[in-house]
Amino acid sequence: MTANSAHIYPVFDRMVPRVQRETRLGQRGLVVWLYGLSGSGKSTIAYTLEHRLFAEGRFAQVLDGDNIRTGLNRDLGFSDADRLENIRRIAEVAKLYAHSGVITLCSFITPHAVLRTLAREIIGETDFLEVYVKCSYAQCAARDPKGLYAKVQRGEVKAFTGKDSAFEEPTNAEFILDTESSTIEASVENLHQIIRKKFVL
Repeated sequence: MTANSAHIYPVFDRMVPRVQRETRLGQRGLVVWLYGLSGSGKSTIAYTLEHRLFAEGRFAQVLDGDNIRTGLNRDLGFSDADRLENIRRIAEVAKLYAHSGVITLCSFITPHAVLRTLAREIIGETDFLEVYVKCSYAQCAARDPKGLYAKVQRGEVKAFTGKDSAFEEPTNAEFILDTESSTIEASVENLHQIIRKKFVL
C-alpha cells in the first residue's frame, strides 16, 4: 500500500453500469493495442480505422504515443522505468474508455513483452486485443515519416528503439499486420474485420 492508500475509498457501484453505457452506444467497449517500431504504420492504421468507424456510426478514440507524451505523460522519459509507467498510465486510461463502451485504438511502440503483458493485465483479457504491426528497422528507416531515423543516424537521438534500445518481437502474437508486404488500406480492412466481431453487441 502507498502512504495514502488507506485514505482512498473507491466507489464503483454507484456509477452507471457498463452494460447500460454500451447499450446506449450500440457497441461493446474494446481496446485494440497496436505496437511495433516507429514508422511501422501503427498510428496511420489507428487514425484511418477511427475515421472509418466514425463514418459507420461507431464511437472510437485513438490514444497515440506522441500525443500522450505531450500531455498526460510529458513528465516521463525513455528509461525502462519511465517506459513502464508510460504504458501503465495509458492502459489505465484505455480501461476507462473500454468500460464506457468506447472502441479504443492504442498506438504505442511497447517494445518489451513485459510491457504488453502489463497492458493486458490492467485492461483485462476480455477487452484486450493485441496487434503487432510488423515492419523491419530498415524499412521503417527508409520511410522515416518523422525524421527520427535520420536524427538517430546523426547521433542526435539516444535510446532509440530498434537500435540502442531493444525491441522484442512477439513469439505468439494474436494478430500480425505486416505493413512491409501489405498496404495500409489492406491492413485497415483486415483489422476492421478482426475487431468487428468483438465490438458488435
